[in-house]
Amino acid sequence: AGVLIRDAEALEALARINTVVVDKTGTLTEGAPSLVHQEVIAPFTEREVLTCAAAVEAASEHPLARAVLQAAEARQLRRPEVTEFAATPGLGILGTVMGRRVALGSDAHLAALGIDPTPLFAMAAAQRSLGHTALLVAIDNRPAGMLAVADRIQPTARTALAALRRLRIQVVLATGDAAATARSVAEDLGIADVHAELLPQHKLALVQALRAAGRHVAMVGDGINDAPALAAAEVGIAMGTGTDIAIQSASVSLLHGDLRGVARALQIGRATMRNIRQNLAFAFAYNLLGVPLAAGLLWPWTGWLLTPMFASAAMSLSSLSVIANALRLHRLRL
Repeated sequence: AGVLIRDAEALEALARINTVVVDKTGTLTEGAPSLVHQEVIAPFTEREVLTCAAAVEAASEHPLARAVLQAAEARQLRRPEVTEFAATPGLGILGTVMGRRVALGSDAHLAALGIDPTPLFAMAAAQRSLGHTALLVAIDNRPAGMLAVADRIQPTARTALAALRRLRIQVVLATGDAAATARSVAEDLGIADVHAELLPQHKLALVQALRAAGRHVAMVGDGINDAPALAAAEVGIAMGTGTDIAIQSASVSLLHGDLRGVARALQIGRATMRNIRQNLAFAFAYNLLGVPLAAGLLWPWTGWLLTPMFASAAMSLSSLSVIANALRLHRLRL
C-alpha cells in the first residue's frame, strides 16, 4: 500500500488519530516548483538578481531552491561560488556572492537582517494572491527584486483529503508560506483550518497545543522545517520523497510520496487494532468456557470433566481462530 510503518507503537497510535496536520510544499504540492515570474527594482537587472539568487540557492536544501536553479540554467547564467552561507529554517538564506551580500527569503528574513522589504511588498502581494510563493531578494542590504515560484497541487491531494474526511479526520494546514498563498491553496483544497507564516518552532507549538487540547495528532511533512513537529506528534508521517531528517523524525513513511497513503495508514491502524480486540475476545471466550469446565464446574451434576485431549484441541482451535481472523487483514480494502 506504499506505507512503511516503523514500529508496533506507531501502528497502535494510528488507530487513535483524529487530527492530521499537513505541510504545504512537497506534501500537498508536488515539491517540484518552477519560477513563473520575476520583478526587479532599478538599478538591479533581472539577470543580476537571478544570478545572485541561484548562487545562494545552490547551497540550500529547500525544495524551492530547485526552481531558482533551473531558471538560471535555462537562461544559461553562470553560477558563481557562494561563501559564508547561512540558512535560517522557515525564513530564508544568506551568503556572499562575488563579494556581495545576498539575502533571499521572506519579508521577516529581510527585516531580521536590517533590510527594509517595503519596496517589494506590492510585487509579492500580487503573486501571493495567485497562490504563488514570493521569494524576496536583497543585494548589499538593498531590496533588489522578487522571484515568484509556483508549485502545482499534487494530483492525488484532493482524493487524499476526501478520504480523510470520510474517516472523520480534522485536517489542519500548517505552512511557512505567506498567509495569502496558504489561503489560496487551502480554499482550492477545501481546508478550513489554516496556519501560515510558521517557523519550525511554531509548527511544533501547534502540534503540542492540539495534543494538549485532547486531540490525537498526526503530522505530515517532508522538510527540515517539519522535523520537530513530526517528532512531537503522536504519529509523524514523512513523505518518502522528502529530506532524510524528516524521514528519520517520523515513525511512518509514504514510500512514493503519495498523500493518499495517509488515509491508508489510518485505515490499516484502525483495522489492525479492531482485529486485535476481536482476537482477544476469541482467546478470552475459549478460556472463559474451558477453564471452569477443566476445574470441574459441571462434575456435581453431570459427572463430566474436560479431558486433556479436549483441552489440547480447544487450545489449538483458539490459536487457529485467532490466526484465521488476523489473516482477514489481507482482504482489507484501502
